[in-house]
Amino acid sequence: MKIQFKKSRGIALVLVLWVLVVLIVTAFSFAFTTRTETNSTLAFKNSIEEKFCSEAGIERGVMELFYRRQNLNVEGLETWRANGTLYKGTLGDCTYEVRITDESGKVDINTMPDIILKNLLLTLGFGAEEANSITDSVMDWKDADDLVRLNGAESSYYMSLSNPYKAKNADFETLEELSLVKGLTAQVLNGSGERKGIMGFLTVHSRSSMVNINAAPKEVIMAIPGMSLSVADALVNYRSAKEIQNINEVQTLLGEAYPMVALYAQGGAGDIFTITSTGVRKDGKTGYTTSATVVLKDNKHRFVYYKSPAQATQ
Repeated sequence: MKIQFKKSRGIALVLVLWVLVVLIVTAFSFAFTTRTETNSTLAFKNSIEEKFCSEAGIERGVMELFYRRQNLNVEGLETWRANGTLYKGTLGDCTYEVRITDESGKVDINTMPDIILKNLLLTLGFGAEEANSITDSVMDWKDADDLVRLNGAESSYYMSLSNPYKAKNADFETLEELSLVKGLTAQVLNGSGERKGIMGFLTVHSRSSMVNINAAPKEVIMAIPGMSLSVADALVNYRSAKEIQNINEVQTLLGEAYPMVALYAQGGAGDIFTITSTGVRKDGKTGYTTSATVVLKDNKHRFVYYKSPAQATQ
């Protein structure tokens, strides 16, 4: 009888220990789950705050564009420039960093001569063979025929791929379409290492065959036929103090290059702008970026492109 009683006590002790183990594991599991959900909720909250802060930067950019248009010729008033200059603002515990670029200062891949696209690639450090291949492939993609340029590609090439498709034979609607074109890898479009990508210098919105040297980055200015490094530097220095309203203003700076440059360049300001805004919390590291392309007409604006999240510009 005593032996049976001791056995019963031993079994009861084992059961109690197992119950304690289960309870401890359950408690730890609940605590871990709660902590994970709390951190996830906090991260989501911070992300949403950065997103709203980024969008606030977009709206601030639109406001500054209207303010700039209305006060461009008023002396003493400082306005935001549409040349990629970085501007900052705060919203609560968040900071937004905004850059505005005039689309007329970029290379429109639907309307620009192929020589400018090729020169841009060479300026960015691409080899002559690769620049020729990319340029011809871009032109083949959008032209209406199926004739293959010397270094290009038409539907016959794309249909031979493992995932076949045909060349569009029409204008690009977005820059993202470039990823379908032969040779335009992610590294070419977005950059790799020390070499910049071409995406930030291209547009489908300006609809002009001329480069606006008042808004163009130096790399695009260098792509204009007849341009030299010294003249490009002189133009950048000139417009830092005074905006170039007409190509004739800088005829003296251009010197002997003027007749050639005047065929491809103009001054003034466009009416289509890309605003890139990154919202960053005080304790944040990366932030949330939104990119929008806006058309200004009269006293109204219209978005023709909106990407959220987007890649931050440098």
